[in-house]
Amino acid sequence: MAVWDSAARRTGSPHSHPWLAHVLFALDRHLRRRHAVFEYSRSPSCVFRVDITPAPRALTLRDGTRLAPGQRIARLHFWNEHVPAVPRSGATIAWARQMQQGMAVSLHELQRYLAARPDLDDIAAVCAIVPSGTRAQSGQLARIMGYYGFEAIAEPQHLSFVERLHRFGENILISLIVLAQNPAALRLDTLNRARLRIYLSRRTLEEKFGGTRKPVTAAVEAL
Repeated sequence: MAVWDSAARRTGSPHSHPWLAHVLFALDRHLRRRHAVFEYSRSPSCVFRVDITPAPRALTLRDGTRLAPGQRIARLHFWNEHVPAVPRSGATIAWARQMQQGMAVSLHELQRYLAARPDLDDIAAVCAIVPSGTRAQSGQLARIMGYYGFEAIAEPQHLSFVERLHRFGENILISLIVLAQNPAALRLDTLNRARLRIYLSRRTLEEKFGGTRKPVTAAVEAL
């Protein structure tokens, strides 16, 4: 999930800072083109876009799937225009169920897309890098994503100076997006967002979301 677009929360009201929103959305389009992020489904319920990227390091997932450094994986990004708008009063059960259904549809559509593309047969896993407000919230997010088959992978303990600088820049961009779209949600800890790296093996994707689509209902209980 791209950092620049996963942080945005649409409220359905006009942007509080239209000029800032215009600049940020232009930057968002530029970043999507640069990273070759594309739409794999025409469903209006699909909440993800995807790009194909090399795995950053060797990794073995719970079901035994092994990833080698540089091996191609699919990386998810939120499709902002399709993400259900969070009510002014905050997330509700109705919103959570709508989002949950969108997640299930999106992963079902991704499974169908990958199955129809022989040139992507080497894709063994799907990943997302999700910014969360605090490290404590990362645990709740990991539990929610676990209902869809994702597993959280710990990030390296020590980041290089360049990595820390890049992350700080991403957090500034997140803060600007929040300011433009939902200033009430802007908090002092926005510049110190943690990251949750999650992976879903291709095997689990096919088992849970192949064939006839079945809704995933337990995730709401984790909210």
